[in-house]
Amino acid sequence: MAEKQKIMIVDDDEDISELISLYLVKECFTTVQAYDGEDALRMFEEEAPDLILLDIMLPGIDGYEVLREIRKKDKTPVIMLSAKGEVFDKVLGLELGADDYMIKPFDSKELVARVKAVLRRMFSKEEREEEKASAVPETVLDDKEVHFPGLDVSIRNYTVYYDNERVEMPPKELELLFFLAYHPNQVFSREQLLDHIWGYEFIGDTRTVDVHIKRLREKIKDHGDWKLSTVWGVGYKFESGTK
Repeated sequence: MAEKQKIMIVDDDEDISELISLYLVKECFTTVQAYDGEDALRMFEEEAPDLILLDIMLPGIDGYEVLREIRKKDKTPVIMLSAKGEVFDKVLGLELGADDYMIKPFDSKELVARVKAVLRRMFSKEEREEEKASAVPETVLDDKEVHFPGLDVSIRNYTVYYDNERVEMPPKELELLFFLAYHPNQVFSREQLLDHIWGYEFIGDTRTVDVHIKRLREKIKDHGDWKLSTVWGVGYKFESGTK
């Protein structure tokens, strides 16, 4: 029998946490529960969950800070939960590396569907990367890294080096940079980038892509041999003189 996937629920409202747990257990997941940020970080190390449902408003360390700490060393998928529905809050969560964002109150069926969708994306990611590799010239990169003058991006260990100095960035920023550089001089629409980086089931705004491109440009300046280009009315591309 296949081992059940483990979901960690982080919410300071014990009633809500227990209710979510009941939904997930009914769908054949196992669950563990934490009620504050410090407990969440400790339990994350001990339990090694397959996915985290993370409330933003937590006593002590809030959900954003918990996510920051987790993303410093791990790519475990995270779905943010919040009563806040403003675009700023959603974009901030996604910028920090969340895989999805749900607004309270939410329907139990939608929650379970999103959990399954995020887990599917995670466990099918390796297959998608293999498909990408088959479409890229071997002279430009191998199946996990891209190398251009002054720029080295590795999806194997999630590192970026610009002019020989390491640049820290959240997973989604790195994945977006890697994907564009993986296909030099190919134009992608915002919708295509959402599909490839966030997944087909992602329910979000195309402005998410614009925000991530803006952050990349702040960290990775244009080079004489390559640059992140905007194709007005279409989308973005990684423009390189090496075709």
